[in-house]
Amino acid sequence: MSFPDSLARMAARTPLPRWLAPGWARRLAASLSVPGLLLGTLFFAASLSPSLIPRTWEMQGILSGISLSAGYLLGVFLHWLWAYLELPEAGERVHRIMVSVAAVLCAIIAVAFLMQAAQWQNSIRELMELDPVDSAHPFRTGMIGLAVFAAALAVGRLFLLSFRFVAVRLRRFIPRRLANVTGVIVALSLFWAVIDGVLLEYGLRTADRTFQQFDVRMEADVEHPGDPLLSGSEASLIGWEDLGQHGRRYVGFTPTRGEMSEFFGQPTPAPLRVYVGLNAAETIEERARLALDELRRTDAFDRSVLVLATPTGRGWVDRDAMQAVEYLHRGDVASVAVQYSYLPSWLSLMSESSYGLETAQAVFAEIYGYWRELPAEERPELYLHGLSLGALNSERAADLYDIVGDPFSGALWSGPPFRSEAWREITAQREPDSPAWLPRFRDSSIVRFTNQDPHLEIPGAEWGAMRIVYLQYASDPVTFFEPEAFYRQPEWMEEPRGPDVTDKLQWYPVVTMLQLAIDVAAADDAPVGYGHVYAPEHYVYAWRHVTDPEGWSEDELQRLKDHLRGDR
Repeated sequence: MSFPDSLARMAARTPLPRWLAPGWARRLAASLSVPGLLLGTLFFAASLSPSLIPRTWEMQGILSGISLSAGYLLGVFLHWLWAYLELPEAGERVHRIMVSVAAVLCAIIAVAFLMQAAQWQNSIRELMELDPVDSAHPFRTGMIGLAVFAAALAVGRLFLLSFRFVAVRLRRFIPRRLANVTGVIVALSLFWAVIDGVLLEYGLRTADRTFQQFDVRMEADVEHPGDPLLSGSEASLIGWEDLGQHGRRYVGFTPTRGEMSEFFGQPTPAPLRVYVGLNAAETIEERARLALDELRRTDAFDRSVLVLATPTGRGWVDRDAMQAVEYLHRGDVASVAVQYSYLPSWLSLMSESSYGLETAQAVFAEIYGYWRELPAEERPELYLHGLSLGALNSERAADLYDIVGDPFSGALWSGPPFRSEAWREITAQREPDSPAWLPRFRDSSIVRFTNQDPHLEIPGAEWGAMRIVYLQYASDPVTFFEPEAFYRQPEWMEEPRGPDVTDKLQWYPVVTMLQLAIDVAAADDAPVGYGHVYAPEHYVYAWRHVTDPEGWSEDELQRLKDHLRGDR
């Protein structure tokens, strides 16, 4: 029996939506798959176990509903496989009894695991120094899960009805099996057209318009800069309104000369921050040239350090990261960033992933090309930086063959996304005795990794001409999400685990991947120093090793960490 034939049998058993007819609920329940209910409930129960990020009951309900739906779909497939092998099946009366027994058993399993959900979530919260929760709201979680499952089941039934509508009519003209195959193809095409051509396209267009409005909105708490050296000032080549929301905040909160001098107890220059918003010029190339022109206007190449920062999707640059390097070098720092999207990183990655890369490459080529023509003894040290999607695009911006003759000084990439090819390759080629969440790569002369604890001072290892540091937390799902978790356990789950990963985290096929996907959505809601929220003190430590500033004692470094932590 082929899959389309089995689908035809399932469609024939699927009741039409006779909502007003008596007994519709009984008929709907009788049509459910027993293997689907059992496997779906096991997935539901497994989804309540902890992963990387603490979950709210709303997120847990959505995750559990998706897991229940995935398990049910897999159970339906196994049921089809059973029928395809022509193994004996239960009659209609026995099937109804099995559905009733399965429903009771599933309810018991679900309730038992829901009661443990709070304890599991607290195992993560304790590691992240969060207050424990008294309840995971099992009733609310269960209701949301059932609602998600009901919606998924309705979509599945709608697919079957669409297939049935097409296949039954085609059987009048073509052979039955050919009609069934054609029905599957037509139903799949119809659903894909609705999802891709209507829902996704409309959703992305709406999101783009919405975030564009946010981007142009002026913020009351950010003042127009009076310093002519800052982007957006009256003397700047870039208008204040053309910086965008995140650009204005990035420039507007630049440490002032007074703030720097007060901290150091002596006159200290203010750092330079150059930012080019998406509206500042029409094309990528024009924005890249505008960034270089603004750097030249402000004499940024006379500073001792120049940081090429690649922002996240909406143009956000982590203020903690930049303040750390600016203070470490006592204000003698210039930085530049160019916006490439209005959308958040995950939407930008979905809809215009190449656009961020093209911008990063154009900006790097423009600035690096100018920098390398300067006398080596007079130009600033050039560093790259990026967080999340910014780290991905920054990492991919520089072609090794173009820079090997005159390399930049180093890079600090924090929270590198799992899609980062270089990061994945380095992690895969790590020394065998180092864990996947904190790799040690070859002789550690070029690339090193660190997290919440100091790991960059490696006995016997000497830095080379270029210093690259990855700052990553073991609890960051943006970094450690793996599509392969669908069918195998990720290496970072092996012992020993990261200090911020609970030992109660277990791998389950399919479910663990769904948990990590939900974790990605919640990664920015983690407390500072965990998940995808990187702490200023960890940036201080990382930048110190990347840029090697002079004249800092351990006590002074601690005072700087305390100062930046207080600025959050």
